[in-house]
Amino acid sequence: MTYRVVQWSTGNVGRHAIAGIAGHPDLELAGVWVSNPAKVGRDAGELAGLGRALGVTATGDADEALALRPDCVVYTAMADVRLAEALDDLCRILRAGVNVVSSSPVFLQFPDGVVPPEMSRPVREAAAAGGASIFVNGIDPGFANDTLPLVLTGISERVDEVRCMEILNYATYDQPTVLFDVMGFGRPLDETPMLLHPGVLTMAWGSVVRQLAAGLGIELDEVAEWHTRVPAPETFQIASGTIEKGTAAGLRFEVRGLRGSRPVIVLEHVTRLRDDLAPDWPRPAGSGCYRVEVRGEPDYTLDLRLLGGDGDHNTAGLKATAMRLVNAVPAVVQAPPGLLTALDLPLITARNVHP
Repeated sequence: MTYRVVQWSTGNVGRHAIAGIAGHPDLELAGVWVSNPAKVGRDAGELAGLGRALGVTATGDADEALALRPDCVVYTAMADVRLAEALDDLCRILRAGVNVVSSSPVFLQFPDGVVPPEMSRPVREAAAAGGASIFVNGIDPGFANDTLPLVLTGISERVDEVRCMEILNYATYDQPTVLFDVMGFGRPLDETPMLLHPGVLTMAWGSVVRQLAAGLGIELDEVAEWHTRVPAPETFQIASGTIEKGTAAGLRFEVRGLRGSRPVIVLEHVTRLRDDLAPDWPRPAGSGCYRVEVRGEPDYTLDLRLLGGDGDHNTAGLKATAMRLVNAVPAVVQAPPGLLTALDLPLITARNVHP
């Protein structure tokens, strides 16, 4: 069976999603929605940088996109600085009876116990009204800290702690809003960026901790946050702009699920803008990786190395997020209506496999 798909946005993740949809044997790219008027009327293949036309032109009209009656929308529009608008978008799509796989807002990955019920209620109600399903995921929050660690614990006799880590250099990640405004890179260390305001880390990654706890049958007493930063030793350039000497150039944080005072599930990010920064922090396998550590009997460490076809680990991360969504489309369309989590879906695999 072939499923008709509309791609919603063509940014860093969306353009990779278009390539994935075009190469998936069970999917048909029915339409593309864009927010930038300069992209309206352009071919999806051009917007995705494929070097060939796909015969689908972009529209800036949401009604026009939904009138195509797709089976599913791949929603990759940014929500970090437009949360209310993103939630409105998702509700609109769901009420139209269209299923959604989305990279944001990330708390919808597993909202129960993470945010107040009223934050997820409109999405659940819209899904029920439209008889549609929604699955929010990606690589992180997503596969690297839901399916991957849960599969690894399947060969454990005893689990004492699960730690999911992202260890990446973000210098080649060209997204100034995320790096500077959200994460606070290039800003004074005495300035608190959006991400580090109390409760924001938990809102973004508490879903990871709560979902792993649910998957492992662990009752958590508390979810706590911790972070530290390091300054740039000198002024240097990254893809998104200039990092001045003395401003934030490295960030390490943890979201900890506690039993009593002991962490049992930990989400940790180690983010640098230069490889030589914070030499005492964990180092990646290869140029960048996601690491799962299971402490118990026995102990396991699993490194998922990232490398795109262009040699950049950040490209691989963007493509992984896109393909986690694209490959999930058939399962989400076939699922009962509602807000789905990784615990609800069967194993998701690639279908564009070359012999």
